[in-house]
Amino acid sequence: MVTFKDDDGREWVATAREEDTPRHHGRWYLVLHPVDTVEPELTVPEVRWQTVRSAQRTLDTMSVFELRRRLRLGLGRLREGGSPVRSPFGAWKED
Repeated sequence: MVTFKDDDGREWVATAREEDTPRHHGRWYLVLHPVDTVEPELTVPEVRWQTVRSAQRTLDTMSVFELRRRLRLGLGRLREGGSPVRSPFGAWKED
């Protein structure tokens, strides 16, 4: 778990979530949410890791620029009328 500030100074958390799947590779994916709440939780399933350890190592070394870029992409999807939660398989998850 890593915290960072967006362009407006709001604090966000970047973390990894495990997908419930029988496959062993790419089970962990990037999730972003505001520090003060877990909603909206923005998933970024195109960023994946094989283990939680590799996810944490990557998050620890990821630049603020990259975290902000991923956040902007997730928020852009939300503004376009999409759900903040995407299926890890890439399709929008229906509520």
